[in-house]
Amino acid sequence: MEIRSLDGDSDATLTALLPGFRDTMRVELPADPPVTKALLARLFQRRHGTERLVLVAYDGDTPAGVLKLGLDPADPAGPGHGSLWVFPGFRRRGAGRALARAGQGALRERGRGLLLVDAPEGEPAQQFAGGLGAQRTGVSLRNRLLLGPARPALEEAAGRQVPGYLLRRWTGPCPEELVESYARAWSALDERVNGRARVRNPVAGDVRAREAEAARAGHRAYTAAALAGDGGQVVAYSTLFVRDSPMADGGETLVLPEHRRRGLGTRLKAELLLGAARENEHLALVQVFNDSANTAVVALNKKLGFTADSRWATYALRV
Repeated sequence: MEIRSLDGDSDATLTALLPGFRDTMRVELPADPPVTKALLARLFQRRHGTERLVLVAYDGDTPAGVLKLGLDPADPAGPGHGSLWVFPGFRRRGAGRALARAGQGALRERGRGLLLVDAPEGEPAQQFAGGLGAQRTGVSLRNRLLLGPARPALEEAAGRQVPGYLLRRWTGPCPEELVESYARAWSALDERVNGRARVRNPVAGDVRAREAEAARAGHRAYTAAALAGDGGQVVAYSTLFVRDSPMADGGETLVLPEHRRRGLGTRLKAELLLGAARENEHLALVQVFNDSANTAVVALNKKLGFTADSRWATYALRV
């Protein structure tokens, strides 16, 4: 196996990896629609404030697997966090071990001491991680919502008024008059996201940079927000990313602490999903990944009809 470092923003990289990912998801998530290039573009692109590494194991001229890592430049001693895939036709041939070792080497060169890798939970992953000396540190749930059957529950949730708040929805860029307030709300998000650096004290420019990322990857960003009182301050929001596929990706759902336990998160997410479904006839399902320890978000998703169809473990490997 030869390890090559590729540009995650290059169309040539996405074209090379697409067949392997389609084979992989047919095995791992057979109920999902085929993987699109837009999904890979979103997965591998450089993210605002994040250093991105894409290491690919090649068997001859064919990609056998890939390790995607994100590093936070503002935390130079922090971990590299990402995901490792070995494509079905190349498993048990050393590609996974070669990628893990290459990832360790890349992090060691950068003075970092910890590699965090997400992979589908199960005995094969556990055995592979154990053979490398890695330890499981957490579990995420892949939640899936079929929009057709869920519509009654979504309409009921969206119809519940929460007194004292104004709801706003938009597609694409945040309205100019709300962008600074939206950035302040975003700064309260404290959730580990695979391969992304945490943006500290974000401002309007950070919001615009993240919006541009979605557009570059062929995604339409949908947002629903709750404004307190006279409508001047964003106190809660939920995001969704729609591409040319029957499946969309849920983003963040955040309610500032002093506005929680009033039903804002449930209403916002329901309104967001309904609005996107009305505007995209091809949209049939939504996926979202949640840390299993985030019981509030897991409960919110369950209330709206999401079901967990797979579990993804995070493994920590010392460099």
